[in-house]
Parts: sequence; C-alpha cells; structure tokens
Amino acid sequence: MRYRLKMFVAAFVFAAVVLHPTFAAAAGLVPHEGFVQVPGGPVWYRVFGSGTATPLMIVHGGPGMSSCIFDPLASLVSQYRPVIVYDQLGSGRSGRPMDTSLWNAERSVRELAAIRQALGLRKVHLMGHSWGGSVVADYVITMRPAGVESVVLAGPLLSTKLWIDDANLLRSQLPADVQEVLRRNEQAGTVQSKEYEAATKVFYGRFLYHQADVKKPESCEQAPPNYEIYRIMWGPTEFYATGNLSMFDVTPGLKQLTMPTMFVVGRYDEARLETVAKFQAMIPGSIVKVLENSGHMAPLEEYDAYAVTLEDFLREVDHRSRK
Repeated sequence: MRYRLKMFVAAFVFAAVVLHPTFAAAAGLVPHEGFVQVPGGPVWYRVFGSGTATPLMIVHGGPGMSSCIFDPLASLVSQYRPVIVYDQLGSGRSGRPMDTSLWNAERSVRELAAIRQALGLRKVHLMGHSWGGSVVADYVITMRPAGVESVVLAGPLLSTKLWIDDANLLRSQLPADVQEVLRRNEQAGTVQSKEYEAATKVFYGRFLYHQADVKKPESCEQAPPNYEIYRIMWGPTEFYATGNLSMFDVTPGLKQLTMPTMFVVGRYDEARLETVAKFQAMIPGSIVKVLENSGHMAPLEEYDAYAVTLEDFLREVDHRSRK
C-alpha cells in the first residue's frame, strides 16, 4: 500500500484552497487562516507570522486532537519565520465527516502532503508531536518529498510496541491500587467505567502533564477533540492501544531521515528518553533535547524554553543551507 501514496496525493492536491486574499506563494506567507478542501471534508489551518526564513509546519498529536495547544509556541517562533498549524480532518475546527474508513495513517500522510502543496511550501521545516511525529516520519519515509529542510520529532510515537512497552514501565510506577484498577477494567472490557477514568487521570497527571497548573489556550474552546477518531485509531487511553495503529512501526525507515533531525522530549514524557535515544541512534547526526520541567505536553508546559530550543535548531539549519 505504501508505494501507492504518491499516486493518491494528486487527488488531494486537486482540491480547492480557501485563502486570505493577500496570500501569494511566490511572495511568501502572511498571517491568515483558511481551509484546504480535501477528500472527506475541509481542513482548517492557520499561518502565524511572516518573513523570509523557511516556514515551520507543525503536525499535532492524537489522533483526533487539535493544533490549539501550539498557539503559544507558534506565536513565539513566528517572530522569525512563518509557522503553520492545522487541525487534522475530523478534529478541531476542521470538517467532521461520518466516514470512519478515513481514520487511518495512510490518509493522514496524504493529508499532510496535500496541505503542504496547497500552501506552496516548496521548502519547509516539519515538526510532529506525539502522533504527529508518526505522520511526519511516515511522510518523509514513504513519500521521500523534496524540500524538507529539517524534521523535529517531539515526544514521538514511532513504534506502537515500544510506546506500550514504555507505558507499561511507567504504569509500574503508579500506586498498586491504581495499577489494579487499570488491569481489572482492561481485562473485563469496562474501560468506560468511572474508576478506570479516575485511575487513568493518575497516569496522565504524572506523564501527560507534569505541571498541574497548565491551562490550554482559549482557542481550544473552539477546537474540540474527536475521541471517536482516537478510539478507532489508537484506543481508550494513552497506554492501552486497541485501534488500527496497534501494529504501527516506522523505525525500520528512520535511516531515511537524512535531513537534520532533532528529538525533543519532556523529562517526564510518555515517550521515555531511553527509547528516544534508541531512535536517535537510528538517524545519523540527529540530536536530542530535553525539557526538564515537562511531561508529554512539553510544547505547552514549557513553550518559552521550547521556542528557544526550536528556533536555535532551525536557525542553524537555515544557516547551513545558505552556505
């Protein structure tokens, strides 16, 4: 199936693009928002900032979540370059088709390719957070696109097996009674119960968010998640995979990421530093940066420090490309 991806992209790019009147690809991006119409429905996007530096495109996690958590980070980084975010089809401010066959990794990769081409991003830096890291890595590996100047994989999901191995290790650090509630409900198929939900929050309070007082941007009120997509593709919780991504694994292709690549993780991330170090070893020349006061949601928990880390890397890549 993978080798046919390029054949499918043409159909995506054929779709109409709703843009701000002042947009002109040749002249560079300007701040605006709009929709890219793709098979299945409209995908909402927003451009932060402007300038001549190579744009950064951020792909959010989930599946089924939205890009709103990146607003503070995008606002800071867009002081130097355009930053593009988008809500994947079915989530946030994008269209919500009823066709559940749309919710798979291959379509998500084609969606990224279509949006990039529609916005005229001949050269681009790509950043993927969590499931977004899956999309970015899969896009580069399967489509081998030109013009990807660098890749940032933030707390990435690159192998479901390794993710669950990490999750099981992190679960073993929870109180014994919480572990028992999780185990019992998963075995009984009662993962919708109140006690399972409460036990899940204990895990999330340690490894999803490390800082208890973090608040989502107000824009998230207009960008609700779609938990149906999350359940279909992933499962009921971050640490229990039952969906169609249960066999997902792009690690055999990581060596194809020949462009500058940076991993960024929170110290208390669900994507454990030890596992990310293994991914780093698969990509010659790649680097790892750690945000010391964050969990998995480091782009929101430490967006100011994240912006510095990100922009330092992007500037260095831009500088090298100009030589």
